[in-house]
Amino acid sequence: MNRRDMLKAGLAAGTIGLAPRLVSAEVNFSPVPKGWRTFALTTRVEPTFASKAWIPLPTFAADDWQRPGATTWTGNAKVAEKVSDPKYGAEMLQVEWAADQQNPVIEVTTQVQAQNRAVRIGQSSVAPLGDEERRFNLMATALLPVDGLVKETAEGIVRGKTADVDKARALYEWVVDNTFRNAATKGCGVGDVSWMLKTGNLNGKCADLNALYVAMARSVGVPARDVYGIRVVPSEFGFKSLGAGSEVVTKAQHCRAEVWLSNSGWTPVDPADVRKVVLEEPPTNLSMTDLKVAAARRTLFGAWEGNWLAFNVAHDVKLPGSKESPLPFLMYPQAEDKGGAVDPLDPDAFKYKITARELTA
Repeated sequence: MNRRDMLKAGLAAGTIGLAPRLVSAEVNFSPVPKGWRTFALTTRVEPTFASKAWIPLPTFAADDWQRPGATTWTGNAKVAEKVSDPKYGAEMLQVEWAADQQNPVIEVTTQVQAQNRAVRIGQSSVAPLGDEERRFNLMATALLPVDGLVKETAEGIVRGKTADVDKARALYEWVVDNTFRNAATKGCGVGDVSWMLKTGNLNGKCADLNALYVAMARSVGVPARDVYGIRVVPSEFGFKSLGAGSEVVTKAQHCRAEVWLSNSGWTPVDPADVRKVVLEEPPTNLSMTDLKVAAARRTLFGAWEGNWLAFNVAHDVKLPGSKESPLPFLMYPQAEDKGGAVDPLDPDAFKYKITARELTA
């Protein structure tokens, strides 16, 4: 899609008063809060060639959907301490081994309670977002500009709409309609929104597609944020593409998004997962009119399953004690050797493994 066609699509989406799709009752995808579940997320790192590591921790707290518990670790590092990013509060375990340490290892476990979310959009009583937090969630980041082509595109999509909820819905529908998930994208993508719009390459994975949504929402004055986390158990609704396939979740990272709406508060939004259902839900390559796709599209504006744990909402993360450039986000274990950063998207070479277990009383 070139820039002119893209803007035309934006104008169309902005003028059609898009409504949620009606879905046949034979596809049930209706997550609602129904009780807390407790999970233990464990990351084991054995970096035979690295001397430093930073392990993201699922300690993001939200009263209605995630309660982090205790974090414990074992290993032979000379330094292992819980630290946080000063700007966003993203927590991580910072680890350093002695230069002559044989068989370096660290294993860190965090217990977390999570539950389904389903926001009654416009029907809840929530305190207004504070001015400072509003500004914080409207600002640009290194890869999420909120001016230029981003703002121009978003304004075309929401033209004629004044309420934040209508703008948020129009942007969601536009991202679902105009992007696609690219299986060849490494990891979860990078989230370079400017590059996506300038080239018209509106593809990637969750960190790309949801970043596009967040940047455009911010550009038209609607507070939004990416939430970086990991899937831990299967979907209770049978969506194979929207859950973890086993206790080994080393490659199950997933970025979601939230948008702030009056009388709703922080509202879950995940257009990237709609495109994941299109591409990956059996028998794969589904049409947009498929009942499972329609169910996901209807549900993922305002709800998500509690089979996923959140790490943080951080961008441009400077790892404490690192000489490397800031990371776009922190969702994977990080490590450094004498030559610099180790590829976090190659867990076999990096030597890390992430497992998740549900704990029952």
